[in-house]
Amino acid sequence: MSTPAFKSGFVTLIGRPNVGKSTLMNKLIGQKIAITSSKPQTTRNRIQTVLTLEEGQIVFLDTPGIHKSRNKLGEYMVNVAERTLNEVDVILWLVEPTNFIGAGEQHILEQLRKTKTPVILVINKTDTIKRDEVLPFIDTYSREYDFAEIVPVSALKGNNTDELVKCILKYLPYGEPFYDEDTITDQPMRQIVAELIREKALRLLSDEIPHGVAVSIEKMKERGNICDIEATIVCERDSHKGIIIGKGGSMLKKIGSQARPEMEELLEMKVNLQLWVKVKKDWRDSDFLLKNFGYNPKDLEPGE
Repeated sequence: MSTPAFKSGFVTLIGRPNVGKSTLMNKLIGQKIAITSSKPQTTRNRIQTVLTLEEGQIVFLDTPGIHKSRNKLGEYMVNVAERTLNEVDVILWLVEPTNFIGAGEQHILEQLRKTKTPVILVINKTDTIKRDEVLPFIDTYSREYDFAEIVPVSALKGNNTDELVKCILKYLPYGEPFYDEDTITDQPMRQIVAELIREKALRLLSDEIPHGVAVSIEKMKERGNICDIEATIVCERDSHKGIIIGKGGSMLKKIGSQARPEMEELLEMKVNLQLWVKVKKDWRDSDFLLKNFGYNPKDLEPGE
C-alpha cells in the first residue's frame, strides 16, 4: 500500500456550528459517519475518519463547532475543538460565503493565530451563490489571515471537493499509513448507532426539543443475520419525554423507522430496534452522566 512518495497525516475540520463540517467529511469519505442536522452544535465528540488514496492517507478529525459554552457539555465541545488545532498537520476552516466576519469567526481567528499549523480556508455552500460572487469573500478573508490555500466548495453537492483533497495532500508529511486501507472510522459501532438515533430525533423534533437529548445503547447483540438493538433516548424534562414519545408512541416509532434503514446499511444486516425514553434532569451539567454518554471528562478541563 505504502510507497516512498506516500503521505499520511491528520486534518481537523473547524468552524462555527452549522457551517457543514460533518456534511463535508461524509462527502469526502463517501460514507455517512458524522450526523448532520440543521441545528447547530450537532457533533459532540471528536469523530475520526479515514480517507485512503493511492498517494496518501488523510485522517480527519471532525470536531464540535467552536462557540461560547453555556454548560459543561458546551465547555467539553469547545475544549475538544480548540485542543485539536495543535495536534494536526493541517487545519480546514469552514466558513459560509459572506463578507461579514462576525464575533464567532473573530474568536476562531484568535485561536488560529496561536498555532503554526497550515490553515486551508474552505468557503462552503458555494451552491447557494453565483460563481463570480465568491471572489469578494476570498478577498475579505485573505486580509484577516495568511491562509496556506483558499478553496471554495459545496459539501452538499460535492463541488470542488477533489481539489480540496489535492490541497490537503500537499501539506501532509511523507510517511506510512496510520490505518489499514479498509478502515473508514475509529468510532465504535455502538457510538455511530447512538448518533444515528440522535440525528433522527433532532430532525423530527425540530424546535420542540433543544439540544438536551442523548442516546445510550443498552444492548447490541447479533443473532444470525439480525442485530438486536435496545436504546434509550435521554432528555432533561418530563414535558420533553411526552413530546419524544408522541401520541400513542407515534414520534418514537418515526425516530426508529428513520434510523433503522441506515443502521441496516451500516451493519449489513437486519436490525430489530427497540427505543425507550428516560428523563435525567440537567445531564449536560453532570460529569458522571456526560461520561456515561461517551464524553471524556478530561476534555471538560480547560485546554493547555
